[in-house]
Amino acid sequence: MRILRVAQDIFPDMIGGAPYHIHALSRDQAERGHDITVLTISKDDSKPAREERAGYEIVRQSPKLDVFGNELFSGTLRYLRNNDQYDVVHAHSHLFYSSNVAAAFARISDIPFAVTCHGLISQRAPELISRFHLGTAGRFTYNSADVTFCYTDVEREKLRALGVDSDIEVIHNGIDSKRFSPTGDTHSRIAEAAGQTVIFVGRLVEGKRPQDVLSAFESVHDEHPSARLFFCGSGPMREELEQETERAGIANAVEFLGRVPYEEMPSVFRAADVFTIASRTEGFPRTVMESLACETPVVSTRLEQTAPVVKNAGEVVPVGDTAALADALSGLLTDPECLNRLGRNGREIVTSNYDWAETVEYTTQALERLDQSTIRNGRDKRTAEEAPQIQ
Repeated sequence: MRILRVAQDIFPDMIGGAPYHIHALSRDQAERGHDITVLTISKDDSKPAREERAGYEIVRQSPKLDVFGNELFSGTLRYLRNNDQYDVVHAHSHLFYSSNVAAAFARISDIPFAVTCHGLISQRAPELISRFHLGTAGRFTYNSADVTFCYTDVEREKLRALGVDSDIEVIHNGIDSKRFSPTGDTHSRIAEAAGQTVIFVGRLVEGKRPQDVLSAFESVHDEHPSARLFFCGSGPMREELEQETERAGIANAVEFLGRVPYEEMPSVFRAADVFTIASRTEGFPRTVMESLACETPVVSTRLEQTAPVVKNAGEVVPVGDTAALADALSGLLTDPECLNRLGRNGREIVTSNYDWAETVEYTTQALERLDQSTIRNGRDKRTAEEAPQIQ
Protein backbone atom coordinates (compact mmCIF):
# COMPACT_ATOMS: atom_id res chain seq x y z
CA MET A 1 0.00 0.00 0.00
CA ARG A 2 1.29 3.46 -0.95
CA ILE A 3 0.40 6.00 1.73
CA LEU A 4 0.88 9.76 1.55
CA ARG A 5 0.89 11.10 5.11
CA VAL A 6 0.21 14.85 5.37
CA ALA A 7 1.49 16.37 8.61
CA GLN A 8 2.69 19.83 9.58
CA ASP A 9 5.08 18.50 12.22
CA ILE A 10 7.12 15.31 12.44
CA PHE A 11 9.64 13.96 14.94
CA PRO A 12 12.50 14.65 15.48
CA ASP A 13 12.18 18.00 13.69
CA MET A 14 9.43 18.76 16.21
CA ILE A 15 9.09 17.21 19.67
CA GLY A 16 5.61 16.26 20.82
CA GLY A 17 3.10 13.45 21.06
CA ALA A 18 1.53 13.89 17.62
CA PRO A 19 4.84 14.38 15.74
CA TYR A 20 6.23 11.24 17.35
CA HIS A 21 3.04 9.26 16.63
CA ILE A 22 3.32 10.22 12.95
CA HIS A 23 6.99 9.25 12.78
CA ALA A 24 6.58 5.93 14.61
CA LEU A 25 3.49 4.95 12.59
CA SER A 26 5.32 5.71 9.33
CA ARG A 27 8.41 3.83 10.48
CA ASP A 28 6.51 0.73 11.55
CA GLN A 29 4.24 0.65 8.50
CA ALA A 30 7.36 0.88 6.33
CA GLU A 31 8.80 -2.08 8.22
CA ARG A 32 5.65 -4.00 7.27
CA GLY A 33 6.39 -3.39 3.60
CA HIS A 34 4.23 -0.35 2.89
CA ASP A 35 5.50 2.59 0.84
CA ILE A 36 5.21 5.69 3.06
CA THR A 37 5.79 9.34 2.12
CA VAL A 38 5.33 12.14 4.66
CA LEU A 39 4.58 15.59 3.28
CA THR A 40 5.58 18.17 5.89
CA ILE A 41 7.09 21.61 6.33
CA SER A 42 10.39 22.96 7.56
CA LYS A 43 11.77 26.43 8.22
CA ASP A 44 15.29 24.98 8.28
CA ASP A 45 16.85 25.54 4.86
CA SER A 46 19.73 23.23 5.79
CA LYS A 47 17.38 20.23 5.73
CA PRO A 48 16.96 18.47 2.37
CA ALA A 49 13.75 18.84 0.39
CA ARG A 50 13.57 15.03 0.24
CA GLU A 51 15.03 12.61 2.74
CA GLU A 52 14.88 8.88 3.45
CA ARG A 53 14.48 8.24 7.16
CA ALA A 54 13.62 5.08 9.11
CA GLY A 55 12.39 3.37 5.96
CA TYR A 56 10.05 6.13 4.75
CA GLU A 57 10.45 9.29 2.67
CA ILE A 58 10.03 12.85 3.93
CA VAL A 59 9.12 15.64 1.51
CA ARG A 60 9.63 19.10 3.02
CA GLN A 61 8.05 22.34 1.88
CA SER A 62 8.83 25.85 3.11
CA PRO A 63 6.12 27.72 5.03
CA LYS A 64 4.84 30.97 3.57
CA LEU A 65 2.93 32.34 6.56
CA ASP A 66 2.44 31.41 10.24
CA VAL A 67 -0.99 32.07 11.75
CA PHE A 68 -1.08 31.04 15.43
CA GLY A 69 1.25 28.12 14.75
CA ASN A 70 -0.65 27.02 11.64
CA GLU A 71 1.98 27.37 8.98
CA LEU A 72 0.61 27.89 5.50
CA PHE A 73 2.59 26.48 2.63
CA SER A 74 1.45 26.89 -0.94
CA GLY A 75 2.70 23.64 -2.44
CA THR A 76 0.31 21.19 -0.78
CA LEU A 77 -2.40 21.16 -3.43
CA ARG A 78 0.15 21.22 -6.25
CA TYR A 79 1.94 18.20 -4.75
CA LEU A 80 -1.34 16.29 -4.37
CA ARG A 81 -2.41 17.04 -7.94
CA ASN A 82 0.94 15.95 -9.37
CA ASN A 83 1.18 12.71 -7.40
CA ASP A 84 -1.61 10.29 -8.18
CA GLN A 85 0.42 7.17 -7.40
CA TYR A 86 -0.73 6.94 -3.79
CA ASP A 87 -3.43 4.52 -2.65
CA VAL A 88 -4.44 6.52 0.42
CA VAL A 89 -3.91 10.05 1.75
CA HIS A 90 -3.71 10.13 5.55
CA ALA A 91 -3.79 13.60 7.13
CA HIS A 92 -3.09 14.41 10.77
CA SER A 93 -5.15 16.94 12.75
CA HIS A 94 -7.84 19.24 11.38
CA LEU A 95 -5.97 22.13 13.01
CA PHE A 96 -3.52 22.56 10.15
CA TYR A 97 -3.90 24.13 6.75
CA SER A 98 -2.25 21.13 5.08
CA SER A 99 -5.00 18.79 6.37
CA ASN A 100 -7.74 21.19 5.25
CA VAL A 101 -6.23 21.37 1.75
CA ALA A 102 -5.88 17.58 1.60
CA ALA A 103 -9.56 17.28 2.54
CA ALA A 104 -10.53 19.68 -0.24
CA PHE A 105 -8.45 17.67 -2.71
CA ALA A 106 -10.17 14.46 -1.57
CA ARG A 107 -13.56 16.02 -2.33
CA ILE A 108 -12.67 16.47 -6.01
CA SER A 109 -10.57 13.34 -6.58
CA ASP A 110 -10.95 9.58 -6.35
CA ILE A 111 -8.20 9.01 -3.81
CA PRO A 112 -9.33 7.63 -0.42
CA PHE A 113 -8.77 10.04 2.46
CA ALA A 114 -8.28 9.41 6.19
CA VAL A 115 -7.59 11.84 9.01
CA THR A 116 -6.43 11.33 12.58
CA CYS A 117 -7.81 13.58 15.31
CA HIS A 118 -4.98 14.55 17.67
CA GLY A 119 -7.23 16.77 19.80
CA LEU A 120 -10.01 19.17 18.99
CA ILE A 121 -8.78 22.50 20.40
CA SER A 122 -5.39 24.03 19.62
CA GLN A 123 -2.91 24.94 22.35
CA ARG A 124 -1.24 27.40 20.01
CA ALA A 125 -4.16 29.62 19.02
CA PRO A 126 -6.63 31.53 21.22
CA GLU A 127 -9.48 29.21 22.20
CA LEU A 128 -12.18 31.29 20.49
CA ILE A 129 -10.33 31.14 17.16
CA SER A 130 -9.61 27.44 17.60
CA ARG A 131 -13.29 26.67 18.23
CA PHE A 132 -14.30 28.69 15.16
CA HIS A 133 -11.80 26.74 13.07
CA LEU A 134 -13.11 23.44 14.47
CA GLY A 135 -16.70 24.32 13.53
CA THR A 136 -15.78 25.37 9.99
CA ALA A 137 -12.60 24.04 8.36
CA GLY A 138 -12.32 21.29 10.98
CA ARG A 139 -15.82 19.95 10.43
CA PHE A 140 -15.29 20.15 6.65
CA THR A 141 -12.07 18.16 6.96
CA TYR A 142 -13.65 15.37 9.03
CA ASN A 143 -16.74 15.17 6.84
CA SER A 144 -14.50 14.92 3.77
CA ALA A 145 -12.77 11.85 5.18
CA ASP A 146 -13.65 8.27 4.35
CA VAL A 147 -12.57 7.46 7.90
CA THR A 148 -11.57 9.51 10.92
CA PHE A 149 -9.39 7.99 13.62
CA CYS A 150 -9.98 9.06 17.23
CA TYR A 151 -8.11 7.92 20.33
CA THR A 152 -11.14 7.82 22.62
CA ASP A 153 -14.93 7.51 22.67
CA VAL A 154 -15.03 11.04 24.14
CA GLU A 155 -13.56 12.56 20.98
CA ARG A 156 -15.83 10.47 18.77
CA GLU A 157 -18.93 11.71 20.57
CA LYS A 158 -17.71 15.31 20.37
CA LEU A 159 -17.24 14.98 16.63
CA ARG A 160 -20.73 13.54 16.26
CA ALA A 161 -22.13 16.48 18.27
CA LEU A 162 -20.23 18.82 15.94
CA GLY A 163 -22.07 17.37 12.97
CA VAL A 164 -19.46 14.95 11.63
CA ASP A 165 -21.24 12.06 9.93
CA SER A 166 -18.30 10.30 8.25
CA ASP A 167 -17.03 6.97 9.54
CA ILE A 168 -15.15 7.18 12.85
CA GLU A 169 -12.96 4.43 14.25
CA VAL A 170 -11.64 4.57 17.81
CA ILE A 171 -8.07 3.28 17.98
CA HIS A 172 -6.13 3.82 21.19
CA ASN A 173 -2.86 5.74 21.18
CA GLY A 174 -0.52 3.00 22.33
CA ILE A 175 2.87 3.13 24.03
CA ASP A 176 6.00 1.03 23.59
CA SER A 177 5.93 -0.38 27.13
CA LYS A 178 9.25 -2.20 26.61
CA ARG A 179 11.07 1.11 26.14
CA PHE A 180 8.97 2.92 28.71
CA SER A 181 9.36 0.65 31.70
CA PRO A 182 10.37 1.01 35.36
CA THR A 183 13.71 -0.73 34.79
CA GLY A 184 16.70 0.92 33.15
CA ASP A 185 18.80 4.07 33.37
CA THR A 186 17.57 7.14 35.22
CA HIS A 187 18.19 10.74 34.21
CA SER A 188 21.23 11.85 36.21
CA ARG A 189 20.13 15.44 36.91
CA ILE A 190 16.80 14.30 38.33
CA ALA A 191 18.09 11.20 40.11
CA GLU A 192 20.80 13.22 41.89
CA ALA A 193 18.29 15.62 43.43
CA ALA A 194 18.40 15.47 47.21
CA GLY A 195 14.62 15.42 47.73
CA GLN A 196 11.54 14.13 45.98
CA THR A 197 11.04 15.24 42.41
CA VAL A 198 8.16 16.51 40.29
CA ILE A 199 8.49 16.74 36.51
CA PHE A 200 6.65 18.69 33.84
CA VAL A 201 7.12 17.44 30.28
CA GLY A 202 5.89 19.48 27.33
CA ARG A 203 6.16 22.71 25.40
CA LEU A 204 6.34 25.82 27.54
CA VAL A 205 3.27 27.43 26.01
CA GLU A 206 0.10 28.89 27.51
CA GLY A 207 -2.11 25.93 26.58
CA LYS A 208 0.08 23.55 28.61
CA ARG A 209 -0.26 25.88 31.66
CA PRO A 210 3.31 25.47 33.01
CA GLN A 211 2.69 28.64 35.04
CA ASP A 212 0.05 26.71 37.02
CA VAL A 213 2.58 23.99 37.78
CA LEU A 214 5.08 26.56 39.00
CA SER A 215 2.46 28.35 41.12
CA ALA A 216 1.38 25.05 42.70
CA PHE A 217 4.99 24.08 43.36
CA GLU A 218 5.52 27.21 45.45
CA SER A 219 3.06 25.73 47.98
CA VAL A 220 4.54 22.25 47.59
CA HIS A 221 7.99 23.63 48.37
CA ASP A 222 6.70 25.26 51.54
CA GLU A 223 5.55 21.86 52.78
CA HIS A 224 8.43 19.86 51.27
CA PRO A 225 11.51 22.14 51.31
CA SER A 226 13.74 19.47 49.75
CA ALA A 227 11.39 18.84 46.81
CA ARG A 228 12.57 19.74 43.32
CA LEU A 229 10.68 20.63 40.12
CA PHE A 230 12.10 19.90 36.67
CA PHE A 231 10.72 21.42 33.46
CA CYS A 232 11.49 19.24 30.43
CA GLY A 233 10.73 21.17 27.25
CA SER A 234 11.30 24.45 25.48
CA GLY A 235 9.01 27.27 24.45
CA PRO A 236 8.30 31.00 24.56
CA MET A 237 7.31 31.02 28.24
CA ARG A 238 10.67 29.85 29.59
CA GLU A 239 12.05 33.32 30.39
CA GLU A 240 8.83 34.32 32.11
CA LEU A 241 8.87 31.15 34.20
CA GLU A 242 12.50 31.60 35.16
CA GLN A 243 11.77 35.13 36.30
CA GLU A 244 8.89 33.86 38.40
CA THR A 245 11.13 31.35 40.20
CA GLU A 246 13.42 34.24 41.17
CA ARG A 247 10.52 36.37 42.35
CA ALA A 248 9.11 33.50 44.42
CA GLY A 249 12.51 32.64 45.92
CA ILE A 250 12.49 29.04 44.67
CA ALA A 251 15.05 29.30 41.85
CA ASN A 252 17.30 26.82 43.64
CA ALA A 253 14.47 24.26 43.69
CA VAL A 254 13.45 24.53 40.02
CA GLU A 255 15.52 23.46 37.04
CA PHE A 256 14.84 23.93 33.33
CA LEU A 257 16.28 21.01 31.38
CA GLY A 258 15.23 22.34 27.97
CA ARG A 259 14.45 19.98 25.14
CA VAL A 260 15.31 16.46 26.26
CA PRO A 261 15.97 13.97 23.42
CA TYR A 262 13.07 11.54 23.10
CA GLU A 263 15.33 8.53 23.49
CA GLU A 264 16.18 9.81 26.99
CA MET A 265 12.58 10.28 28.10
CA PRO A 266 12.19 6.85 29.72
CA SER A 267 15.08 7.78 32.04
CA VAL A 268 13.32 11.07 32.90
CA PHE A 269 10.07 9.38 33.92
CA ARG A 270 11.90 6.66 35.87
CA ALA A 271 13.88 9.20 37.88
CA ALA A 272 10.84 11.25 38.96
CA ASP A 273 8.47 10.65 41.84
CA VAL A 274 5.50 12.37 40.17
CA PHE A 275 4.70 13.63 36.67
CA THR A 276 2.27 16.53 36.39
CA ILE A 277 0.31 17.91 33.46
CA ALA A 278 -1.78 21.07 33.87
CA SER A 279 -3.07 21.58 30.29
CA ARG A 280 -6.39 23.29 29.62
CA THR A 281 -6.93 20.91 26.69
CA GLU A 282 -5.22 17.90 25.14
CA GLY A 283 -5.94 15.13 22.68
CA PHE A 284 -4.68 11.95 24.28
CA PRO A 285 -1.27 12.92 25.69
CA ARG A 286 1.37 10.25 25.20
CA THR A 287 3.33 11.66 28.14
CA VAL A 288 0.64 10.47 30.57
CA MET A 289 0.85 6.90 29.27
CA GLU A 290 4.66 7.01 29.08
CA SER A 291 4.88 8.11 32.70
CA LEU A 292 2.48 5.43 33.87
CA ALA A 293 4.37 2.79 31.88
CA CYS A 294 7.45 3.74 33.93
CA GLU A 295 5.42 3.33 37.17
CA THR A 296 5.50 7.08 37.82
CA PRO A 297 2.11 8.37 39.09
CA VAL A 298 0.45 11.33 37.41
CA VAL A 299 -1.26 14.45 38.73
CA SER A 300 -3.33 15.85 35.87
CA THR A 301 -5.96 18.42 35.15
CA ARG A 302 -9.37 16.92 34.42
CA LEU A 303 -8.96 16.01 30.77
CA GLU A 304 -11.96 13.98 29.64
CA GLN A 305 -9.88 11.56 27.58
CA THR A 306 -7.41 10.60 30.30
CA ALA A 307 -9.21 11.29 33.59
CA PRO A 308 -10.67 7.73 33.80
CA VAL A 309 -7.13 6.36 33.53
CA VAL A 310 -5.35 8.86 35.78
CA LYS A 311 -7.84 8.57 38.65
CA ASN A 312 -6.65 4.98 39.13
CA ALA A 313 -2.96 5.86 38.89
CA GLY A 314 -2.69 9.34 40.36
CA GLU A 315 -4.84 12.40 41.01
CA VAL A 316 -7.13 14.55 38.84
CA VAL A 317 -7.76 18.25 39.57
CA PRO A 318 -9.78 21.02 37.88
CA VAL A 319 -8.09 23.09 35.17
CA GLY A 320 -6.61 26.27 36.62
CA ASP A 321 -7.04 25.22 40.28
CA THR A 322 -3.46 25.62 41.47
CA ALA A 323 -4.43 25.04 45.12
CA ALA A 324 -5.91 21.63 44.24
CA LEU A 325 -2.86 20.85 42.12
CA ALA A 326 -0.57 21.73 45.04
CA ASP A 327 -2.61 19.63 47.48
CA ALA A 328 -2.53 16.62 45.16
CA LEU A 329 1.23 16.86 44.64
CA SER A 330 1.97 17.38 48.33
CA GLY A 331 -0.31 14.52 49.31
CA LEU A 332 1.44 12.06 47.04
CA LEU A 333 4.92 13.19 48.04
CA THR A 334 3.94 12.63 51.67
CA ASP A 335 2.92 9.00 51.04
CA PRO A 336 5.63 6.86 49.38
CA GLU A 337 3.54 3.71 49.80
CA CYS A 338 0.70 5.31 47.86
CA LEU A 339 3.14 6.43 45.16
CA ASN A 340 4.35 2.84 44.75
CA ARG A 341 0.82 1.43 44.60
CA LEU A 342 -0.36 4.00 42.06
CA GLY A 343 2.77 3.43 39.99
CA ARG A 344 2.08 -0.30 39.78
CA ASN A 345 -1.54 0.40 38.87
CA GLY A 346 -0.44 2.71 36.07
CA ARG A 347 1.94 0.18 34.59
CA GLU A 348 -0.77 -2.47 34.60
CA ILE A 349 -3.26 -0.13 32.89
CA VAL A 350 -0.84 0.70 30.09
CA THR A 351 0.39 -2.83 29.41
CA SER A 352 -3.16 -4.19 29.40
CA ASN A 353 -4.85 -1.53 27.28
CA TYR A 354 -2.41 0.72 25.40
CA ASP A 355 -0.07 -1.38 23.29
CA TRP A 356 1.64 0.47 20.43
CA ALA A 357 1.82 -2.61 18.19
CA GLU A 358 -1.98 -2.79 18.29
CA THR A 359 -2.24 0.89 17.34
CA VAL A 360 -0.12 0.26 14.23
CA GLU A 361 -1.98 -2.93 13.36
CA TYR A 362 -5.49 -1.51 13.67
CA THR A 363 -4.63 1.71 11.84
CA THR A 364 -3.00 -0.20 9.00
CA GLN A 365 -5.96 -2.57 8.72
CA ALA A 366 -8.36 0.37 8.48
CA LEU A 367 -6.29 2.03 5.74
CA GLU A 368 -6.09 -1.26 3.85
CA ARG A 369 -9.88 -1.60 3.99
CA LEU A 370 -10.14 1.93 2.69
CA ASP A 371 -7.73 1.17 -0.15
CA GLN A 372 -9.66 -1.94 -1.13
CA SER A 373 -13.06 -0.31 -0.97
CA THR A 374 -14.75 0.95 -4.13
CA ILE A 375 -16.84 3.42 -2.09
CA ARG A 376 -15.97 7.07 -2.64
CA ASN A 377 -17.66 10.49 -2.88
CA GLY A 378 -21.39 10.25 -3.43
CA ARG A 379 -21.52 6.74 -2.03
CA ASP A 380 -23.17 5.37 1.06
CA LYS A 381 -21.46 6.51 4.22
CA ARG A 382 -21.92 4.28 7.22
CA THR A 383 -23.22 5.74 10.41
CA ALA A 384 -21.25 5.57 13.63
CA GLU A 385 -23.33 2.57 14.70
CA GLU A 386 -22.59 0.69 11.48
CA ALA A 387 -18.87 1.43 11.41
CA PRO A 388 -16.69 -1.07 13.28
CA GLN A 389 -15.21 0.41 16.44
CA ILE A 390 -11.74 -0.83 17.35
CA GLN A 391 -11.05 -0.34 21.03
